[in-house]
Amino acid sequence: MKSVFKLTLTIFILTGALLAQAQNTSVVSEPLASASTLTVNASAAKIVKQKAVIITGARFAYPLVQKWIDDYTNANPSAQIVIEARGSADPAQYDILVEAYDQGEEIKKTRNYQYVGRYAVLPVANSKSLFAKYYADKGLNTDLINQLFFHDIFATKKEQEVTIKQPFTIYTRLQKAGAPIVFTKYFGHEQKDIKGKAIAGADEHLLKAVLRDSLGVSYLPLALIYDQASKKPVAGLTVLPVDFNGNGRVNDEEKFYADLSTVIAKLENDDTKGIHNIPVESLHLSVDKNSASPEVLEFLKWVSANGQNDLHAFGFLKPAQPIQP
Repeated sequence: MKSVFKLTLTIFILTGALLAQAQNTSVVSEPLASASTLTVNASAAKIVKQKAVIITGARFAYPLVQKWIDDYTNANPSAQIVIEARGSADPAQYDILVEAYDQGEEIKKTRNYQYVGRYAVLPVANSKSLFAKYYADKGLNTDLINQLFFHDIFATKKEQEVTIKQPFTIYTRLQKAGAPIVFTKYFGHEQKDIKGKAIAGADEHLLKAVLRDSLGVSYLPLALIYDQASKKPVAGLTVLPVDFNGNGRVNDEEKFYADLSTVIAKLENDDTKGIHNIPVESLHLSVDKNSASPEVLEFLKWVSANGQNDLHAFGFLKPAQPIQP
C-alpha cells in the first residue's frame, strides 16, 4: 500500500509541475519577487481604464473627432472616449458636445466652449439635373439664393424674381441643427423659413436625399460635400458657385470648387469681410462648467495642442486666430 501511495503522490506532483509549466508558472516557490518583476507589475497596474468620456453633437464633425480620439488613445492607452449619436437625449448627460452653432445666453452660462476650427456651408445640386448644369455655369447671387431657398414674407416686388426654367426641388433639415441655422441666419432668415421638403435625421440624410432625387437642391457643410480620399465633390453632387466677391454676378475666377484643397485655401486666405454668400461658422467643443472630469479636460488640452493638424483633411478651416493650448 505504501508503494502505491508513493507512486500516486509522485504522479500527482509531476502532473502539477507539467500543468504549471504549460501555464508559464513555476512550482518552485521564491521567497521574494525580483525588483524587475515589481516594476513590470507596477507598470501594468497603471494601465487601468479611466472613466469613459462620451461625446455627441454635430454629426458631420464625427469623422474629425474620431480621428482625434484615435490619436489621443494611441498616446494614452488607458483613456476611454466614445462618440454617441444623441438623438432626443438630454445633452447634459454627455461629457463633451460638438457645437456647430451659437447657443443662447442661458445655455452659455453653464458651459465652457473650446474653439477648435471653422466650417463653411455651400449650395449643392444633383449633378444629373439641368438645374445643376445651368447654374454650375451661371452661379448664384444673393437675390437668387434668397429666391430659391426662402419664403420671404417681406418681399414686395415679385417682378424682381428671376424666371427659373430648370426644374428643381429644395431639400432641408427637419430638426434644428447647425448647418441650416448657420445657412439661414447668414441670409437674414430662420430655419423655419426654408422652402422645400424637410428631411428627418442628420446632414448625411440630407445628402442622400439630394443624391436620390435628380432634381434635388440643398446646402451642406464642406465636410460632406467632398470625398475625403479624392478631395473631389462626392459622386453625383455639384457645388453651385456663388457670387464670392459680392458684385452681383459670378465670373470664372469665382468657380473654384473642383477640389477641397482649393476651396479651403480660398476661404482661409481671403479676408472674411471680402467673402460673400458663403456662411462660415465656428466649431466648438463644449463642457459643463461645474462637472467636467479630469479625463475630459486632458482630452480637450490635447485637442488644443494637436487637433488643428487634421482640420483640412476632413473639410474644416483652421481658426481665424491661433488657439492657445
